[in-house]
Amino acid sequence: MARQSFKGRALTHIDAGGEARMVDVSEKSATERTAIAEGRVVMSKATLKLVQSGNAKKGDVLGVARVAGIMAAKRTHELIPLCHPLALSKVTLDISPDPKLPGCLVRATVKVTGPTGVEMEALTAVSIACLTIYDMIKAVERGVRIEGIHLVEKMGGKSGHYHA
Repeated sequence: MARQSFKGRALTHIDAGGEARMVDVSEKSATERTAIAEGRVVMSKATLKLVQSGNAKKGDVLGVARVAGIMAAKRTHELIPLCHPLALSKVTLDISPDPKLPGCLVRATVKVTGPTGVEMEALTAVSIACLTIYDMIKAVERGVRIEGIHLVEKMGGKSGHYHA
């Protein structure tokens, strides 16, 4: 079975026999690489006010979500089978309440100097931060939605700069 490809580019996690594999990055240069991802948690205005007040039943929603996202970025290789363990040099989680949604915009920036990128770490950080917000407010609103998790920007590495 031939490796799957799209627009002339082969899927890197599939070998010539069609089996899943971890990409060999041993020959790649260690360069500075950064990825930014974001997502949204949409809720009612009343729930957003509760989140902003810091008086949610489970405590500081945004603070806990921020720490959860950072921890998740550092453990991405444990969650996604073919990701490499990376010594991350920076993980920031910015969570901004937005009354226009209403809800919160969650943005992660992850940086490493190494032979592979950190897109999955940034996306994992955002996903887990959003899920943590949901978990902490689900008792007051079950209809909360997590939306639009995506890679915003990637810098460094062989494939260069990407901006959504």
